[in-house]
Amino acid sequence: MIGNDIVDLALAKKESNWQRKGFLDKIFTQQEQLLITRANSSEVMVWNLWTRKEAAYKIYNRETGIRGYFPLQFECHFENEVLGTVICNGNMYFTQTDISDEFMHTIAVAEKKYFMRIKNLDSDANICKMNGIPFIMDQLTEITKPVSISHHGRFWRGITL
Repeated sequence: MIGNDIVDLALAKKESNWQRKGFLDKIFTQQEQLLITRANSSEVMVWNLWTRKEAAYKIYNRETGIRGYFPLQFECHFENEVLGTVICNGNMYFTQTDISDEFMHTIAVAEKKYFMRIKNLDSDANICKMNGIPFIMDQLTEITKPVSISHHGRFWRGITL
């Protein structure tokens, strides 16, 4: 399984007040809040953690069928600024984050080996949805493949295996 999330940093800076009272407490665990306060750029760390949680949630939702808003149940652990894991209710997801001046993009996978199989999709790919979950059909084998789509502001990313 796969998931991805992207944040347009210019749009987030303009539209999101992550410093408002109570925001961090609703989204991030105490350990994650420590990472935010100790980071060279607290704002970059907020979106790094956010995209990791969102990407992992997309896998969790696909695996369990559970939809909801419970970001505190997703806890990020860092190997480094780019690699890490997100744990939710005993499920572990592996994350890889691309950090640029313009966007933050995270890909999450259920197994590390899937990172090597990730393929980027064009925005004009023939993506279907079943019960709100995106997929594509392999034309040769007629087997469905999972797809994860994310868009924010100027950026769109679609991935598959």
